[in-house]
Amino acid sequence: MTHPQQKPRFPTENYLNRELGLLAFNRRVLAQAEDERVPLLERLRFLCIVSSNLDEFFEIRMAGLKEQVKAHATGTTTDGKTAQEAYRLVSAEAHAIVTEQYQHLNDIILPALAAEGIRFLRRATWNEAQREWIRNYFIREMVPVLTPIGLDPSHPFPKVLNKSLNFAIELEGKDAFGRSSNAAIVQAPRVLPRVIQLPEELAGYAYGFVFLSSILHEFVDELFTGMTVLGCYQFRATRNSDLFVDEEEVTNLRTKLQGELPQRHFGNAVRLEVAENCSPTMTEFLLAQFGLKPADLYRVNGPVNLVRLMQVPDWVDRPDMKFAPFVPGLPKAVGKGVNIFDSIRKNDVLLHHPYQSFAPVIEFLSQAATDPQVVAIKMTVYRTGTDSVLMESLIRAAQNGKEVTVVVELMARFDEEANISWATKLEDVGAHVVYGVVGYKTHAKALLIVRREEGGLKRYAHLGTGNYHPRTARLYSDFGLMTANEEITHDVSEVFKQLTGLGKARTLKHLWQAPFTLQPNVVAGIQGEMDIARAGGKGRIVAKMNSLVEPEVINAMYEASQAGVEIDLIVRGVCMLRPGVPGLSDNIRVRSIIGRFLEHHRIFYFLAGGQDVVYLSSADWMERNFFKRIELAFPILDPKLKKRVITEGLKFYLADNQQGWEMNSQGAYQRRRSSRSKPHNAQGELMALLGNG
Repeated sequence: MTHPQQKPRFPTENYLNRELGLLAFNRRVLAQAEDERVPLLERLRFLCIVSSNLDEFFEIRMAGLKEQVKAHATGTTTDGKTAQEAYRLVSAEAHAIVTEQYQHLNDIILPALAAEGIRFLRRATWNEAQREWIRNYFIREMVPVLTPIGLDPSHPFPKVLNKSLNFAIELEGKDAFGRSSNAAIVQAPRVLPRVIQLPEELAGYAYGFVFLSSILHEFVDELFTGMTVLGCYQFRATRNSDLFVDEEEVTNLRTKLQGELPQRHFGNAVRLEVAENCSPTMTEFLLAQFGLKPADLYRVNGPVNLVRLMQVPDWVDRPDMKFAPFVPGLPKAVGKGVNIFDSIRKNDVLLHHPYQSFAPVIEFLSQAATDPQVVAIKMTVYRTGTDSVLMESLIRAAQNGKEVTVVVELMARFDEEANISWATKLEDVGAHVVYGVVGYKTHAKALLIVRREEGGLKRYAHLGTGNYHPRTARLYSDFGLMTANEEITHDVSEVFKQLTGLGKARTLKHLWQAPFTLQPNVVAGIQGEMDIARAGGKGRIVAKMNSLVEPEVINAMYEASQAGVEIDLIVRGVCMLRPGVPGLSDNIRVRSIIGRFLEHHRIFYFLAGGQDVVYLSSADWMERNFFKRIELAFPILDPKLKKRVITEGLKFYLADNQQGWEMNSQGAYQRRRSSRSKPHNAQGELMALLGNG
């Protein structure tokens, strides 16, 4: 949550609401599902992504709002709203999005899939043979792992895991012990798939699927022999999933986190989703059990968790209904069989993911792990996944006697368990594992390799805007720089010294570092353009990021706009700045690009009187990135690479009139379409420019 402040430093009317901005982003994702130009199975996937995004929104943002409402917080956020006002507005918009999402699923997506031989078979349509197969599946695969819980004084309402699928059962009659209960709960274990595929010959279609919920509805009475089932309703509770760990009081963060993580599943409930047919009595009963109000209830016409449909496009072998396969390009300088150190020594290497392969980064670390000349490897790890070739290389390097230091961020939200596991494995082979700096998340993406060469030790670095995560590198747009520049690698070395040791922060020559110099340097860059414009020169700023919420930076851009600086912002998600307000932000334009890949790079461009200052960064322009995290921004010094970043990372996106959305001063977005101009699709053009084939 934005920390409430009694007296905002800047006029509240100059800012948009953060939570509403996040929901506006999800509307743009939903528009991808509604876009007929997008292949059908990908449209289904986008619908699922909306659900996944909303889950996290409720677990973190909505949970924070509700905590403030509960505490009767009197402060206001940057946009001048109390928690109560924000909650009402946000709740209304969230309900509207969910209604539209399910409507589109039922009215458009499912009928279109059915026409293509991909059907979700409802209970009413099952023939005898299908019913028999499904019943056998129920008895064989489901009954052994289901635990029906009758609710009575000795069986109170069970603890329901966060986001788990459950069924509320209305009953009548007496059980084997003569007990009468009018309600029971059946929890669907996570091991059970939510969608089951029928054999083709039985389904009558190429792909016939049945929802787990349909099977349980049909055969639930077999779990309550001798009793009458009056109703069976699926439901799902979303809980507050923010971890509250007082790092100042913790001697061993890893041990403390391991203790806290299981509790995440049982935080305070923030949302209840129920099937549309859930009876009023049962609905009231469930709301009371979770301590929720009617505003927290989401009635849905379909499965209560659409995220579980995400696998369906992978199961269906219909390339014509998916995005065409894409093979990332591989620059010659770091191609197969190349000694990467030789290449980087000659020239800096810029990689643009996912259009270019992540393989050179993997190879860089892999070569370092076995290279006899490499003496030390240092790396930051924020998100890397449970199965990581990079982490395996670090383990191998430590086993080969290299000095391996890894700064593992244990508080990377929802990746804590994977990171704890890697930290343990690394420590077991003798690597130095550091859990960052107490009170600050280490979000910087940096890898430093020290090699003994003629003339002494030589440093090589990789700096990136995205995580060291091979899977997301195929889906997220990010830049990575490989360099042997002595000044930059010296800066990187100083940062690692800070992270692992103690002492004052040394002045860095090129890198901007949060929480010290990043925000002041961004503000100084904006003010520099303003000074040039006031002196009669040309002021120009272009910045690309995921989120823009920090008030001081926003205010600096308002002042720059008033001085005549032309500012273009490409902000994928939430943007609290109001563009195009007369007298305030006439010269600021904001756009968002939503496409096949997740836009993730952060690029900061200042014209600087014709010098073209370009920085890449791991940081968004948010309070948390500037003041509560270890972040880096690094310059692109090589003129050729600088030109590439400006063209590929900014110009392509500013020209996009296919996937681009323009934001108005009220925070509403409209698709940017021009029938007169040539169509431009940034992601499509980058795939053609940088991909293999």
